[in-house]
Amino acid sequence: MDSGASSRGRLPGASRARRAAVLGIPLAAAAVLVQVAVLEPHAQEFRAQEFRAQDRPVPPRAAPAPVDPAVEAARAAFEALPEAERKAIQDALVWTGDFNAVVSGAFGRRTFEALNAYRARSGDADPLDPRGRAALLAAGAGARAAARFRVAADPGTGAVMGIPERWLPKRTALPAGSRWQSQDGRVTLESRAYPPGTETLDTLFEKATAPIPGRKVTYKLRRPDTVVVTAETGPGLSYIRYAAGPQGVRGFLFGYDRTLAPEVDRLVIAVANAFAPFPDPSAGSSTAQGPAGSGAASAAGGANSGGPQAPVPPKVVPPAAPGLAPAGAGLAVAPGRVLTAAVLEGCAQPRVGTAPARVLATDPAGLALLDAPGAPAPLRPAARAEPVGADEGLIALAPGPEGIQAAPGEARGSDVIAALQPGSAGAPVLDRSGALAGLVARYPAAPRRVAGVVPPARLPLVPARAVTAFLSAQGLPEPAPRRVAGPGTVAPAVVGITCR
Repeated sequence: MDSGASSRGRLPGASRARRAAVLGIPLAAAAVLVQVAVLEPHAQEFRAQEFRAQDRPVPPRAAPAPVDPAVEAARAAFEALPEAERKAIQDALVWTGDFNAVVSGAFGRRTFEALNAYRARSGDADPLDPRGRAALLAAGAGARAAARFRVAADPGTGAVMGIPERWLPKRTALPAGSRWQSQDGRVTLESRAYPPGTETLDTLFEKATAPIPGRKVTYKLRRPDTVVVTAETGPGLSYIRYAAGPQGVRGFLFGYDRTLAPEVDRLVIAVANAFAPFPDPSAGSSTAQGPAGSGAASAAGGANSGGPQAPVPPKVVPPAAPGLAPAGAGLAVAPGRVLTAAVLEGCAQPRVGTAPARVLATDPAGLALLDAPGAPAPLRPAARAEPVGADEGLIALAPGPEGIQAAPGEARGSDVIAALQPGSAGAPVLDRSGALAGLVARYPAAPRRVAGVVPPARLPLVPARAVTAFLSAQGLPEPAPRRVAGPGTVAPAVVGITCR
């Protein structure tokens, strides 16, 4: 009876599917066999219907969506930039909390909205214009430095990971990965590696999306080589990503208290963008301290198995006369007035940009105030009131051959440790909020170089209180407090000083 009832309720061709399964034919292929069996008796009827449908009039196509001139203008400006700079802009927008997608260098609606959100909040110039771009990149670098974001190979898995070490100072080795945690345990990042023949993307995806009381899956993506799942579990949020390759499956899990989401969400995206599950051994060891470029996937689920790329410095090239040697950096603090801590005793004809400048006043701390008609619009940041804490994240803004450089640094006593290049004496050093911590006081005459680049070094600072006292003595008292959107706000007022 059961057999007969089952036979009557079976679709035509089901016996063929059963025989296919018995013979070891994959289930998908068996399903195709069922479809063919069902369609065979009705093939002629379907073809007749198709011919009749061809005789019907074709409905008119819907009119294309109107073109948004603002979007197209932003697209043209964005796509005119080199790919490395486009990725650097998106990476900076991740760190300012405005962009929550993959750093790919491609322009889309999310990039457009992120650029507008940053500009509306910061009040800066267009982030696609040279000086506005410098401000954005400096703001991103400041946030990244504050998190002490370090990109390096994970010894537990072999993958390249980006770790916000200020948030996750506790590291523990696991049997097949690593664990990083905050001091209070409210934020946890774990890396995991599964050799071939153990876990697969399918089994891991099933585990991550299986119904569990109290867990709500908010996003899931399954691609041939990638799995991304986000979920809510009571007071917690989680992000899971795995990638498959010849060495097996590698991935990470990020869990955190939902009350920390305003800060940690951007860290999740930064970690996802830096993640390179199977880095190319021929590319060398990845130990970049700077920002990650387009690593693997974002919270939106993009994938890339290549290693992280560091965005190029802001290419904001201030005009300068050719053949002049860099003497230092300065900050426009008033109309036609530039403050610096560079040593200018041996410089008979200092210049700011293409215009000559002259020294108006100096003090024993090494500060100098220049009369500089060629200076940009002034922007004087508020002086930091309290001393800088040990290992506190700082950002130094200095001119370089390719424009304004945003160099992440750390405070050490009254000094700063940063990878500043020659010509950085007098560069302003700011905290994450954009308050002035001081100016780089002296720069070595012959700094140590590695592969032609000066590595991070300890440099003395002229403290902010000395800057305030010196400017007040020159009739430039500290201005009223103003809203500052971070270190990037100050970048347009930074200039290079050259000497003939």
